[in-house]
Amino acid sequence: MEEIEISKKNDTCQTFCYDEEVIGRVQPKMVGIRGVELIFKALSDATRLKIAYALTLEKELCVCDVANILGTTTATASHHLRYLRNMGLADYEKRGKLVFYSLADDHVHQLVRIACEHAEEDRYK
Repeated sequence: MEEIEISKKNDTCQTFCYDEEVIGRVQPKMVGIRGVELIFKALSDATRLKIAYALTLEKELCVCDVANILGTTTATASHHLRYLRNMGLADYEKRGKLVFYSLADDHVHQLVRIACEHAEEDRYK
């Protein structure tokens, strides 16, 4: 992964001031994002993100398929799938001896798709 050089010169205010009206509108809304960091934490793991991405490409995958796609054991795949399920990002259905996973809803699908599209933009190349 390429590192992006961040210039720290002139990237902060040279004097401290704030707009009370803006603060009054925005600050109370910060409560509304409670728990969102857990979604991003779940998807910040490369293996779980790959699984979520694979589930945007296929409606559902069994644990064995996920393990083979990732080149890992079924135990590892199952662990990460269970984590995604516990975080409310994936659903599962047991069919006989197989367990199939899918993304929980279209919001998760859109979140992963948009993040992938954003990463492909020229700004990261």
